[in-house]
Amino acid sequence: MKYLKEDNCIKVFSKDEFNPEHIFECGQIFSYEKQGKDYIVYASNKMAKVEEREDYYCIFTNHVDYFVNFFDLNTNYSNIKKQLLSQYPMLNNAIQFGYGMRILKHDYFETIISFIVSANNNIKRIQKILFGIRQKYGTWMNGYYAFPTVEQLLDATEADFKALGAGYRAKYLCEAVKYLNGKDINQYAKMSTPDLNKDLLNIMGVGQKVADCIMLFAFSRQDVFPVDTWIEKVYCAYFNEEHNRGVIRKNLVSKFGNMSGYAQQYLFYFQRSDKHH
Repeated sequence: MKYLKEDNCIKVFSKDEFNPEHIFECGQIFSYEKQGKDYIVYASNKMAKVEEREDYYCIFTNHVDYFVNFFDLNTNYSNIKKQLLSQYPMLNNAIQFGYGMRILKHDYFETIISFIVSANNNIKRIQKILFGIRQKYGTWMNGYYAFPTVEQLLDATEADFKALGAGYRAKYLCEAVKYLNGKDINQYAKMSTPDLNKDLLNIMGVGQKVADCIMLFAFSRQDVFPVDTWIEKVYCAYFNEEHNRGVIRKNLVSKFGNMSGYAQQYLFYFQRSDKHH
């Protein structure tokens, strides 16, 4: 992956490994805005703007090192794609379609809250609720609001979250904040995937699919395979007729192993698009 760090910009030259549309529209993040062809992303208390130039992308930000890590720029996705294709030729169309996708490294707390909000919800509404939470509880960063900390959300009531459009998830959000208060979320990063999974499932509103998304997008666990309606369809089309998502998840993780997270994102993004129909 060829990129260059400057004072307030990262120039990304490998366009075959980095495509903002693929990165932002593949369902792994909600705190972004699209302006024409450009993307503005809000991550924790930082922001970046991604603009396309003729032969590179420019990521404008005051937090260069943070976004090098956030966009996972030091991981060689060419190799990942080659490895996936050599082992699983069935991924060919999906990888061609989402060739520029990268799995982001999200803030832990923001990801937990975001994916609780995402359950049975649509993107526009998820974005509205999350921007509402930022605006009401986050710190003003001179141009945008930071995502609030656990402490900043402690006083938010169920009624407050409902007023922001969270609906029945309002209760889950309150319980999640209470559960995480006083916990060192950084310790989660040191847990094994099964232990982390178990702990996340203790949070009200976190089912298996949401736990898998949190583990993949915040903790970079590639040995999980979030299963939703789209992946269920993929499974029935590629493998066999099965509608028990626990069984599907287990079978897919045993098939793709430590490449599960990557395979899931390519398949999910492709399946959800109109290109494969």
